[in-house]
Amino acid sequence: MMQRTCVFSLLLAFCLTATGLAAPGKKVSAMPAAGQQLAQKEVDSKGEDAFFSVTAIPDSVFRKMQGRSWRADCTTKRSELRYLRCLHRDAEGCIRVGEMVLNRRIADKVLEILHELYRQRYPIECMRLIDEWEGDDERSMRDNNSSAFNFRFISHTRKVSKHGLGLAIDINPLYNPYLKTLPNGQRVIEPATATAYTDRKNPSPYLIHKGDLCYRLFTQAGFSWGGDWRSCKDYQHFEWPVK
Repeated sequence: MMQRTCVFSLLLAFCLTATGLAAPGKKVSAMPAAGQQLAQKEVDSKGEDAFFSVTAIPDSVFRKMQGRSWRADCTTKRSELRYLRCLHRDAEGCIRVGEMVLNRRIADKVLEILHELYRQRYPIECMRLIDEWEGDDERSMRDNNSSAFNFRFISHTRKVSKHGLGLAIDINPLYNPYLKTLPNGQRVIEPATATAYTDRKNPSPYLIHKGDLCYRLFTQAGFSWGGDWRSCKDYQHFEWPVK
């Protein structure tokens, strides 16, 4: 009888831990918030892999998305999307917690890529949900925020953009802007504050160059790079083909 009671107690303790419910007086350590800076010893204490995950969209995240990246006319189902958490390093080598919402079709691939970028100390300055900027791409890009899902249609159409499907990712967008020259000669730069980085020889640790580690990992996994486009250049942009 005593042996069965001990076994039951151990099982109960395991269940409480697994569901996040602690026994009285027992503290359960929570994962750090996205955007938080971590010391190396904090990563080592949990193990690097503990900070890299892909899950269904948590209710708390979905509530944040409402009216921002997820709009009333959204045709991409919540079940098609995944919530990714990872670590990344900025140009100073500081470790930060990142997050991203993207399509389930590419979530595991992107997780592997981001993990390798972290291991190789490839600099990514910021990786938060675009909802922190109210779903405003321009504001998010100006803060050099790397992101993926943000529902929208391609201009003047009812065709959902790759970002609206969660099948496109922008990395270090301030330093890797979108560039297009219109028929009237007007030059479009997005974000508008990125003029200095239209010169791809302008040095910055956040620039993406053809053949660099970020480029190689994404293209080898099957993504195309906007920097290879002819009609325009979108140096921040990697997208998955829609078949």
